[in-house]
This record gives sequence, C-alpha cells and structure tokens, in this order.
Amino acid sequence: MGGSGGGGVNAEKRPNELLGSWFARSGWSKGELARQVNRRARQVGASHVSTDTSRVRRWLDGENPREPIPKILSELFSERFGCVVSIEDLGLRAARQSPSATGVDLPWTGPQTVALLGEFSRSDLMLARRGFLGTSLALSAGPALIEPMQRWLVPAPPAPRPEPASVPSTRSRGRLSRPELELLESTTVMFRQWDAQCGGGLRRKAVVGQLHEVTDLLQEPQPETTTRKLFKVAAELAELAGWMSYDVGLQPTAQKYFVLALHAAKEAGDRPLGSYVLSSMSRQMIHLGRPDDALELIHLAQYGSRDCASPRTQSMLYAMEARAYANMGRPGKCKRAVRMAEDTFAEAEDWDEPDPDWIRFFSEAELYAENSHSFRDLAYVAGRSPAYASLADPLMRRAVELFAQDPEHQRSYALNLIGMASVHLLQREPEQGAAFAGRAMTVAKNVRSERVNTRIRKTVDTAARDFGDITEVVDLTDKLAVELPEAAEAV
Repeated sequence: MGGSGGGGVNAEKRPNELLGSWFARSGWSKGELARQVNRRARQVGASHVSTDTSRVRRWLDGENPREPIPKILSELFSERFGCVVSIEDLGLRAARQSPSATGVDLPWTGPQTVALLGEFSRSDLMLARRGFLGTSLALSAGPALIEPMQRWLVPAPPAPRPEPASVPSTRSRGRLSRPELELLESTTVMFRQWDAQCGGGLRRKAVVGQLHEVTDLLQEPQPETTTRKLFKVAAELAELAGWMSYDVGLQPTAQKYFVLALHAAKEAGDRPLGSYVLSSMSRQMIHLGRPDDALELIHLAQYGSRDCASPRTQSMLYAMEARAYANMGRPGKCKRAVRMAEDTFAEAEDWDEPDPDWIRFFSEAELYAENSHSFRDLAYVAGRSPAYASLADPLMRRAVELFAQDPEHQRSYALNLIGMASVHLLQREPEQGAAFAGRAMTVAKNVRSERVNTRIRKTVDTAARDFGDITEVVDLTDKLAVELPEAAEAV
C-alpha cells in the first residue's frame, strides 16, 4: 500500500467532517477517489504514492495524509466543484494551519511567499476560467488591507532558505545559469509589452504559468544573488498577473496577486518595485470607489521608496496621489500633487541610471493622461463641474495625440479616447463626445480589456441619458450594440 500514503493521526481521532462533506457531495466512491489520487500522483512524479479504499476511509476518520496528497485532494475537489477547495477547506493540516487563502494578512517570510505564490498560481492555472475563485476569495479594504501592507516597511530577519519541494520536479535540479535568468527577465518584459498592446485578456494565463515556473525555481537551491533576482522576477510577474486580472474584471484575484507581488518585492530587497506594486493596488482602489484606501497605499509607497525611487517613479506616485485626492473631492491637494508630478517628471531626463522596465510605461503621454483624469474626476465629484472639465481638456487632448503615435500602448490610447469623450460630455458637447467614443470602440476591438469595454459602455450610457435626442448619440448607441464584445474572456 505504500507508507507514504498516510501521516499522523489526530490526537483525539475525530472524523474529518469537512473532508466528509466534500466527499459526500462529490458523488465519488472511496475506490474512485483512491484511483484518482494515484493517477494524479503519477502525473506529478510522486510515484511513491499508492492509495486504496482503506486509506481513504482513514482520511475520513481523521488521519492527516502526507504531502503531496493534501495538494492532490485540493486539486481534485476544486476541479469537481468548479471553485477552489483549499487544503484547509478539506480539514487537513489542522496542526499547522497556513495563512488563510482568502486574506491579505500573510507572513512576511520568503518560504511562505514562495509557497503561497505557488499555491495561488497553481489554482489559477488549474481552473483557468473566468472567476476561477468563485466565492472563496473576497476583496479586502480599509484597515484589513492597509495595516498588513504597512508591514512592508518593517525590517525582517533573514529567513531560512526554503527546503526543496518533496515532489520530484520534471526539471533537472541545479543552479540557474546567467543566460537562463536573463531569458526569464526578458520574457517578463515581453509579457508586459503584450499587455500594453493587447490588454489583459489575451496573455493572462501565460503570465500565470510563467509565475508558477519561477516559484518552482525558488524552491531549488540557488546562490543568494540568484534567489533575490528570482524574487524580483516573481514580483514583476505577480504584479502583471494582478494587473491583467484587474483589467479583465477579476478584482479579488487581482488584489491577491498584488499582495503576493509586494511580498516578493520585499524578499528581493527592491523598494521601488514594491512602491510600483502599491501604486497598482491604489489604482484598483480608485476603480472600486475607495479613494481613502488608495491614498493610504500611495503614501505608503512614497514613504517606502522616498530615498531610492527614480524621478519617473516618484512622478507616477504623485500622479496617483492626485487621482486619489480628486476622487476624495479635495481640489487643493489634487492640484498640488499634479504640479509635483509635472515638476518631478521634468527631472527624469537628468537621471543618470536607467529606469527599470516596469516604469517605462510612464511616459509624457501617460503623465498628461493621469493628470487630465484627475481633473476629469474632480469635475465628476464637484457635480459635473465645467471648470474642472476645462482643466482636463488640453491635457487629455495632448495625451490622445501622443498615444495615437504609440502602437505599443493601444489600451492606453483607447482609455484616453474614452476620457476625451467624457470631457466633451461634461462640457455639453455631445457631438464631439460621440466622435471620440466611436474612435475608442474601433481601438477596443483589438484590445482584450473588460476595463476598456466597461468604460465605453458607461460613457455611451451617459451620453444616451443626457443627450439621447442627438443624432450622433443615437448612432453611437447603435454602433455599441453591434461592435463592442459583451465581455473580454480571462485566459
């Protein structure tokens, strides 16, 4: 039967009611579950696992199986029910509970970061469909989000190196060569370019798969410098996976990836990268209507990278601070942050060191775009104020002109065309607004972004509500029904 099929027995030997509940609902027999466990074990290289009906009965009676069986059971039940069924959901590992798979308050240690990144990316890949986490993952906000993130700044003692995985890998073990590491870094750059050109829906699954591969590498013995570089790659990939998830509307999934990215950036010792991850979290909070949380995250990013971030990164953080203040209805602080973003960006040309690839998106066009959106948001908060809309107009117009010449950032081009349309609607110029929204639809057809599609729909709905008798708006509504896809698929 193979001794590896079982493990320690609970002290009081109580039946595992959680596992029993999932098992009863699955419709499987004990023999069928045993066969599936054995088949999956062979697929992952754990040929030492040999389970039978009596072993399954002992699990149901309260025995804790050894690894990799808890992971295998998690995968099998997740596939059966179409939602993530974690190891803890099955009542396993009661003596050494890992952090909640649904929360953001996680241990700031390297081995835990690797384990959680691996578990979460594996679950994502395994189910690989829209909303893969179902109701098992919820968004965190307010103190439940901010307080754990503040620990990013707390120095941590060196953590013990992670033990090699107990399950044999299909990859031969050994140290990662410099060319292999450079290939991982260049692949991350390529994924980022694809996202900017095509939106988050097209390559999200590929990014998650690459992230999972990197977590495997982090479980193998590597020199300290290589481990730090791998954590940096993992942080960038997790941030990008989060950004793509955000782009296609998977908000809880996005937040979990962002949180894990911040943990990996801390392990890499890269505070500017950590500040960038926090800015992505801040942008998500603005999108979700929580500007107070967004501001807290940005201030945390600014403080944590105050003595090491490049002018371009600092400018981006000021621009996001302005967005938060705008959505809070604080025009004075918003305008000050806009000025700081502009002044700091002007210093980028004189910066001696090359910027990392993750901040190169923050171009002159992006600066104009962010600041124009801040004034546009102020206009909304101030009751559709034409005064703030007039401040947004020239900046948004310049952003559109620059993005029109930039084939690598088509999603940004679409978003700013929509922004220009919304500014015209605020200025009660529906004909011009309809024209820009129509151009945005044309670009959106080549961008897999639910965020773009949603903003177009909201803008067209606003136009129809306020100017439904204008011919151009009627035509725009008809075009929306014909040309805009219903949803971007998360793959």
